[in-house]
Amino acid sequence: MKIQMLVYPGMTLLDLVGPLQTWARWPDGELQFVWKTPGPVPTDAGLSVVATTTFADAWPDPDILFAPGGLDGTFALITDNETIDFLASRGERAAWVTSVCTGAHLLGAAGLLKGYRAATHWYLLDELALFGATPSAERYVIDRNRATGGGVTAGIDFGLALAAEILGEPHARAVQLGMQYSPQPPFQSGTPAEAQPQTVTQVRERFQSNGRDQMLATALTRAAARLSA
Repeated sequence: MKIQMLVYPGMTLLDLVGPLQTWARWPDGELQFVWKTPGPVPTDAGLSVVATTTFADAWPDPDILFAPGGLDGTFALITDNETIDFLASRGERAAWVTSVCTGAHLLGAAGLLKGYRAATHWYLLDELALFGATPSAERYVIDRNRATGGGVTAGIDFGLALAAEILGEPHARAVQLGMQYSPQPPFQSGTPAEAQPQTVTQVRERFQSNGRDQMLATALTRAAARLSA
């Protein structure tokens, strides 16, 4: 099982690590962490991950192609032709095309979600429609050979669900138990529907700060225009 995971500057660390931990004991699994150049790649958490493989040397036909998200990192990358072309070429031949959080927008920009239901972070869910996807507010979505997770922590649920889909539920249940994954947060504030109104406002304002809304809109528009050209 060849698991190919895109890494890039500014990505959200847990988007990668959540599913990675659920797949760490995949029978006969091989991993590639792919970026333009090998070596350390900084994440939005201040901890770097190590790219092991370049775009040029990456498997042409992975079993699983995976893209993580990360608000500023994603939208700095979404109009990067080299990265989007890489995802498009691997996605055409991958058995599974997958993402967590705004990694779905990278898949969308590569033309890999047109006609599919897909999940992503709640803040930018509706924007998936720009790429021909049907946005879904579910924690994760499996639509044929597309598997997408919601924001950040949803990567663990997504990873377990995909493991169950491919390897069977007994395997995924054993992984869940081994991880002692039984979330009991101190409060329910993980979605806009659960959170207090003032908390939703606070988070939206943080996401929109420093003109970010306009930058995101511009990046999405350019990516969608490239796709339809």
